Amino acid sequence: MKTVKKLLKILLAVVLGVVLLAGIGLGVLTAAEFRPADTEAVPVEGEAVRTLKAGDTLTVLSWNVGYGALGDNADFFMDGGTMVQTADENRVKANLDGIRAVLQREAPELYYLQEVDLDSDRSWHIDEKTTLTLGGHAACTAVNYRALYVPYPIPPIGHVESGLVTCSAFRPASAERLSLPCPFTWPVRLGQLKRCLLVTRIPVEGTDRELVAVNLHLEAYDDGSGKAAQSRVLSAFLQAEAAKGNYVIAGGDFNQTTQPFTALRPGLWEPALLEIPETVHMPENAPTCRSLDQPLSDAPDFQFYTIDGFIVSDNVELLTLETLDEGFRCADHNPVRLTVRLREE
Repeated sequence: MKTVKKLLKILLAVVLGVVLLAGIGLGVLTAAEFRPADTEAVPVEGEAVRTLKAGDTLTVLSWNVGYGALGDNADFFMDGGTMVQTADENRVKANLDGIRAVLQREAPELYYLQEVDLDSDRSWHIDEKTTLTLGGHAACTAVNYRALYVPYPIPPIGHVESGLVTCSAFRPASAERLSLPCPFTWPVRLGQLKRCLLVTRIPVEGTDRELVAVNLHLEAYDDGSGKAAQSRVLSAFLQAEAAKGNYVIAGGDFNQTTQPFTALRPGLWEPALLEIPETVHMPENAPTCRSLDQPLSDAPDFQFYTIDGFIVSDNVELLTLETLDEGFRCADHNPVRLTVRLREE
């Protein structure tokens, strides 16, 4: 009987110890929670000397680069796969080299990148912004995922610092981070993205107008309310800028689609139907994203999506729009390329 009581006391002590450590850990993570302001100025880095004029034609590219770790070998636990650490350091570097090679080949005057890691365990603390900023471009960065430590699943995600990066061959006048509504409550939100718009303002020479470049990455894993709320904020912002007479080009990963979606297999992640007043231009020649329920190489019958695209104001003439089919070798998204002309009025 004494032995049983002793074992129970030990067990109770262990349980209390675990609860205490969990409470301390939760307190530390809460104190360190990323709490961005509604609006924050962000620095413009790098050299860009070109000027932009009404009537100019430019190429714009958007690409969710999957933090350099979601190449064709990867699956991901949030999408039905099993992996958390999806790439070793060499594979991350190889993915980034492949992404940079595409950017160099396409040489866009303006490009929007999503899921760019700045200092994260999952990408071996590589500063991906430096790798992916082409020479002659200015870079602006808005952090949308900063967590001291994400303790789930097993093994855990760990430390994360990641965000949106906009690179421009035209010198921006300013850039700012605009917070979007977060649909998650405490404590779940401690390990979630705090999504935002990255707004880069580029003067249009000889006018009082600006090109307003909006880089976005909307909610993926909520119940739908977050996507809807964030879409409303985006729409209101675009309408306000267009009303000023500015040229507006918004692009990125909407995590939504413009056509009703039917999954090939039940249980896979499904994009919501995008419902905002603005026309969202998504390419039709090839999908922009793949499922991460399994590595691409292991899947004879695979799920693809088109969830990346652009919104442009009426004074921006859309000339071409296409998915660059890179075979998802270096990221779980393909880049989307847009060419436009700024109308002279």
